[in-house]
Amino acid sequence: MERLCFFLCEQPDFWTEPENAIRKAYRLTDTNLLEQAIDLGKGGSTAVTAILINCQKLVIANVGDSRAVISKNGVAKQLSVDHEPASERESIENRGGFVSNFPGDVARVDGQLAVARAFGDKSLKKHLTSEPDVSIVTIDEDTDLIILFSDGLWKVMSNQEAVDAIKGIKDARSAAKHLTEEAVKRNSKDDISIIVVKF
Repeated sequence: MERLCFFLCEQPDFWTEPENAIRKAYRLTDTNLLEQAIDLGKGGSTAVTAILINCQKLVIANVGDSRAVISKNGVAKQLSVDHEPASERESIENRGGFVSNFPGDVARVDGQLAVARAFGDKSLKKHLTSEPDVSIVTIDEDTDLIILFSDGLWKVMSNQEAVDAIKGIKDARSAAKHLTEEAVKRNSKDDISIIVVKF
């Protein structure tokens, strides 16, 4: 997602209005991916971003089902929103789409995509949005870590289980590797992308 990083850094109001800058960068990233669909293919992506400003203000944004979790005093709290089709049925239908559990048992946009917000996905774009949910939290002395991760982890491990699994691991890279290995051991069938930031 280097495009997202590029567009974010290009926003002139990044430091003064980070929430607006993030929303603009997400829209620009989506537009750019759609314009390059011939070269990149018609697929798409979810995303989660975490930006720490002045070592105190943490701005989290996401589209799709990639998550951000913070741990304060060992207690996990989800900072992102899982954009599932069932919970966004009305907006999908208002755009002319539909939500169906067929095929399978997972709600899908137009019976195809299991997230209601994503970058790209040109064939479904008129029924999807790339508008991120944005949250802001304060990093303080109670903050242990944050984990950014894809559904390949959270489908097999709860947020609290993930925090508990790495609380004794001091190195962030080793912690991320441990979570990845644990997801594989638990037979995760989805992509596994994990970043851990220790405080």
